[in-house]
Amino acid sequence: MMYWLSVLIFLPLSGALLIVLAWHSNVVMARRAVLLFSVAELLIALGLWWFADPGSDGYMYIVRASWIPSMGIQFLLGMDGLSLLLVLLTALLIPIAILVSWHSVKYHWPVFAALLLAIEAGIMGVFLALDLILFYVFWELMLVPMYFLIGLWGHERRLYAAYKFFLFTLTGSLLMLVSILGLYFIHGEQTGIYTFDYFALLHTDLPDTTGMWLMLGFFAAFAVKIPVFPVHSWLPDAHTEAPTAGSIILAGLLLKTGTYGLLRFCLPLFPEDSLEFAPFAMALGIVGILYGAFLALVQEDIKRLIAYSSISHLGFVVLGIYAWNQESLHGAMILILAHGVTTSAMFAIVGMLEERSHTRLLSRLGGLLLPMPRLGTMLLLFTLSAMGMPGLANFVGEFLVLAGVYQISASFAIAGAMGIVAGAIYLLWMYQRAMLGEVNENPAWRDLDLRELSVLAILAILVLWLGLYPAPFLDYLQSPTDIIIELNTVVTTGMEDASH
Repeated sequence: MMYWLSVLIFLPLSGALLIVLAWHSNVVMARRAVLLFSVAELLIALGLWWFADPGSDGYMYIVRASWIPSMGIQFLLGMDGLSLLLVLLTALLIPIAILVSWHSVKYHWPVFAALLLAIEAGIMGVFLALDLILFYVFWELMLVPMYFLIGLWGHERRLYAAYKFFLFTLTGSLLMLVSILGLYFIHGEQTGIYTFDYFALLHTDLPDTTGMWLMLGFFAAFAVKIPVFPVHSWLPDAHTEAPTAGSIILAGLLLKTGTYGLLRFCLPLFPEDSLEFAPFAMALGIVGILYGAFLALVQEDIKRLIAYSSISHLGFVVLGIYAWNQESLHGAMILILAHGVTTSAMFAIVGMLEERSHTRLLSRLGGLLLPMPRLGTMLLLFTLSAMGMPGLANFVGEFLVLAGVYQISASFAIAGAMGIVAGAIYLLWMYQRAMLGEVNENPAWRDLDLRELSVLAILAILVLWLGLYPAPFLDYLQSPTDIIIELNTVVTTGMEDASH
C-alpha cells in the first residue's frame, strides 16, 4: 500500500498534464476528466484509510527513494494519523470544488481544471513529504496554481489579491527555506551526515539562540499561511476576489497546511524553543480570535465576513497547539477538520447565491428562506456548526481546546470563550439578514438543484459525524498527539532538572 502515497501526488499531476495537452479546447471532456481524476484520488485515499491501523505507533505508510544523493535529498513520504485525515479532507474537497464550479466558470475550463489538479498534487505533497526540501518543493507548488486561479477567474480586484497572496506567502516561504538550510548545515557539522531527512533532523542538537531563530523561520511561513495576526491581511482580499472553488480550497485546505506545519515541523524539530515561544504564540492566537470576530461583525460582504471568521476560528487552532496538552491538541486537530468542512460549505453556498443574484452584499439579500428553503436550511446547519453548537463539528474542537487551555491559563480560556460569543453574534446577524426579513422579489431566485444539494449533503453528513461521533477521528489522532506530548514532557523535565 505504501506506493499509493506516490500515486496520490503523481495522479493529479498526470491528469493536469493530460487535460492541457489532450482536451485544451474541449470543455466537456475537460470537466469529465478532472472529475474522474479527483474521484479516483478520493477512492485511493479511502483505500488507504480502510487499510490503516489507527492503533499503530508512528507512521502507517513510508516511501523512501534516493533523489539527489550528493546533497542528501530523498523522495521521502510518510503517512500517520494526522496526515491521513488531512489527505482524506483534500481528496474530498477537490471534487466538491469542481462540482461547485460546474456552471459558474464560464471560460478556459480546461486550464481551470488543470490548475485544480496541480493544487491538489501540491497539497498532497505537503501533507506527505518528510524530506524538508521535498516539503519545500510542494509548499511552493501550491502557490503558483492558486495565484493563477485567483488572477484569472477572480472578481474585480483579482490581480491585486493575487499579487498580495503571492508576495505574502513567498516571503514566508523564503524564511522557512533559510531555516531548512540552517538545520541542514548544523546537523551535517555535528554528525558528518548532510541530509534533509525529517527523522534524522529530529535529533539535531541546536545552540540556544540559533534554535530559536530557525524555529521562527518555520513559524513565519506557517503563520502567513494560517494566517496569524498580524500577517493575515492577504486572506480577506484573496477570499473576496477568488472564485468559489478558490475560496473552498483556500479555507478548506491551504490554511490547514500552515497549522499542519506547526504540528509536524515547528514543535517536533524545535521542542525547547517552541515551548519557550508558546506563551507568545497563544497570545497571538487570542488576538486572532477576537480580532477576526470583531471585524466580521462590521462586514457587509458575506464572503468577507466568512473570511474574517476563518481568522478567528484558526486562532483557536493556534491556541490549542501551543497549549500543548492532550485535550488542546486533540481539539486543535479536530477543529482543523471541522473548519475545513464547515467553512468550505459556507463558501460554496455563497457562490451559489452569487450565481443567482450577482451580489454578495447582505444589504441586497433578505427573505431567501421562503424562495430557497433547501439552501436556507443548509446554510443554517453550517452556520450553527461555525457558531460551535453542541452536536455539530466545531463544538468538539472548540470545547477540547478551551478545556486544554484552561489547564494552562484561565484568562486565555475566558478570552477564547468571548470569541465564541462574538462568533455567535456575527453569524446569527449574517443569517438573519440573508435568510429572514423582507422577501427579495428578484425573479432569479431558485432553490438548490440536485448537484448543489448533493455537494452540500456530503459536507452536512461530515459535520454531523464530527459533532456526534468524533471517536474514529480521535483514534487516528492519538498517536501523533502522544508523540508531541512526549516531547513536551521531555523538555519540561530537562528544564526542571537544570533548574535544580
